[in-house]
Amino acid sequence: MEDRGAIRLEALKLGANAFTTHNFMELESAGPGRAVYRLTIRPESRNPFGMVHGGALYTLADDAAGAAAHSDGRHYVTQSGNLHFLDNRAHGVIRATGQVRHRGRSTVLVSVEITGEDGALLAAGEFSYFCVDRARMAQRAEET
Repeated sequence: MEDRGAIRLEALKLGANAFTTHNFMELESAGPGRAVYRLTIRPESRNPFGMVHGGALYTLADDAAGAAAHSDGRHYVTQSGNLHFLDNRAHGVIRATGQVRHRGRSTVLVSVEITGEDGALLAAGEFSYFCVDRARMAQRAEET
């Protein structure tokens, strides 16, 4: 029997976007309504103070939350997001875990937490996503 979780993970990895790859973020695991992204902190990940850049933290959170939303096989775009920055790191690995809290017909609400290797909470927030028609989105991209 096929492992549906492994199939879902591979499908999400195949759909990885160039922005995520460019920023060295990787999908670590995914399942129904849940996803984890990982960032191994690099010089390119840091702000002028030597800590992970807030934009990198936000991107990591949006990727994890978005992958959790996408775990139903439909296509979504970010509708809104908030992230509370609580702590930071200069080295090591950080992980963002997205967990679906509510799935409606056209929107999904996902909570997200970013933690350090020691389990310390670095950031927490919520993102909402709107379900879209993938073909229509591709068409719009060509029009602009």
